[in-house]
Amino acid sequence: MEETLRNHLKAERARRGLTQEQLANLAGVTRKTINSIETGRFVPSTTLALKLARVLGSRVEALFELED
Repeated sequence: MEETLRNHLKAERARRGLTQEQLANLAGVTRKTINSIETGRFVPSTTLALKLARVLGSRVEALFELED
């Protein structure tokens, strides 16, 4: 059985009133990277996932989860 990574980044970002550009600046990446993560085209590294969680005041597990 293959697991896929589901993310809640867009919802968490919107909840905090941030644009993709603002989140990207805070995390030190491009807006395109944030967009690619939110749409599931790109899986962030552990380091980037941790950085995004820190910037959003969240836990990695709240942003990303494995889906059966």
